Amino acid sequence: MKRALQPWLARGIAPVLLLLCSLASVARADTPNWQDLSDSERQLLQRFEQRWEQFTPEQRTRLREGAERWTAMTPEERKRARQEFGKWQRLSPEQREALREAYTRFKALPPEQRKKIREARERFRQLPPERQRRLRERWRKMSPDQRQRFRERWRKRRGMSD
Repeated sequence: MKRALQPWLARGIAPVLLLLCSLASVARADTPNWQDLSDSERQLLQRFEQRWEQFTPEQRTRLREGAERWTAMTPEERKRARQEFGKWQRLSPEQREALREAYTRFKALPPEQRKKIREARERFRQLPPERQRRLRERWRKMSPDQRQRFRERWRKRRGMSD
């Protein structure tokens, strides 16, 4: 019986093993090694050089993609990105976690709801700074119940639901 199974196992397992090996080599090929990076990427990512091999393939890919986005930015976009990153660094761990959770909820929304939220944010950004400040202050003074009622009214007006 054992001998009768061996050819079947060999025929059934060999293709699976070959497939797994080829997938592993493709995954390794997609994982950028330090020497595979361009000079500009290495310059941008130089602070990670000593730890590069410790990063997961996903982390390496994200870092490389970030470097590519950075080099594609205009000087004004880079300035704004530095300012936003500075704001992020000044947040407490609790604030960062709250923002991560909000972003996760945002990404889970249907595309049309995300679009409406982006449009509303852009309208807010177009307001004069003094008007933005007053609106932020008004929001801070609201109780949690008032904020919830405001959100519900806002969603209804824009045809959005939870």
